[in-house]
Amino acid sequence: MRTLILLALAGLGAQLVDGSLGMAYGVTSTTLLLAIGTNPAAASATVHLAEIGTTLASGVAHWRFGNVDWRVVAKIGLPGAVGAFAGATFLSSLSTELAEPAMALILLALGLYVLTRFTFMGLPSGNLGKPLRKRFLSPLGVVAGFLDATGGGGWGPVGTPAILASGRLEPRKVIGSVDTSEFLVAVAASLGFLVGLGSEGVNMAWAGALLAGGLIAAPVAAWLVRHVPPRVLGSAVGGIIVLTNVRTLLRSDWLGASDGVQWAAYGLIYAVWAAALAYSIRAHLRQRTAPREPVAAGSGAPGAADTADTTGISETTYAGATRAAPVDETSRV
Repeated sequence: MRTLILLALAGLGAQLVDGSLGMAYGVTSTTLLLAIGTNPAAASATVHLAEIGTTLASGVAHWRFGNVDWRVVAKIGLPGAVGAFAGATFLSSLSTELAEPAMALILLALGLYVLTRFTFMGLPSGNLGKPLRKRFLSPLGVVAGFLDATGGGGWGPVGTPAILASGRLEPRKVIGSVDTSEFLVAVAASLGFLVGLGSEGVNMAWAGALLAGGLIAAPVAAWLVRHVPPRVLGSAVGGIIVLTNVRTLLRSDWLGASDGVQWAAYGLIYAVWAAALAYSIRAHLRQRTAPREPVAAGSGAPGAADTADTTGISETTYAGATRAAPVDETSRV
């Protein structure tokens, strides 16, 4: 019972992050599962099994809100499913001693990305309306799907910024299309783990607890995103992911760092993390108080207002799904 409660809390925390940032559900939940001692392959399998439910609900909601470009879903989702299946079977074949530090390295890289992106970077703009080519989306899907399965997460952190950087699709449709296509990735990864681990390798009760926690957190995330700026929340979550996975690596047989080295590393991470949070808060306050120039009607491309900056999108979660909508930054507390 204690384990199920911890897993439900892990799902709750992961959904709070994903519902506020539009990414990092898998990275956050897998990191929390590893922190309570779950086997790496079982952790990723559990997360992806739970994601079948959350991504299905998310995709339906995005479709109803008009946030899905089905051409993008097909071009990135099907290759992503292939990559996820391959990644799941690959991770299932690794020994626990090798899989744990390997997954920690992937999660550490993704955590560093989340930390730096939400601390320093905004959403790009330009080329809006131009079609996204299959030769760009297909390789992206394969790589993102493989990393998502082997690292327990990564579909959103890899796929979303890459498509945003192209500037060819408005942010709400980028998030909606990536979230919807993740259903295919979750199904393929779950099948891959079923082949590699067998039905005994996946604990259905764990997946159910993780899913239940995510569903409970959905309305809370909708409230949270209106009160905590995504930029600040991203810096906070990125720091947690980095700290947790550095701890795993330092204690692994790969490194076997002494206590002195470990505490020195933790101190450095805490200092950088605090500096990143302070920078994010100051940048948010400057942006909130800065005067905004009115935009003349019809003077810009459709959706231009949505791509102005990182905090120009509100990830409003409803029934476990995320809907992107433009908001006025001055309304944030």
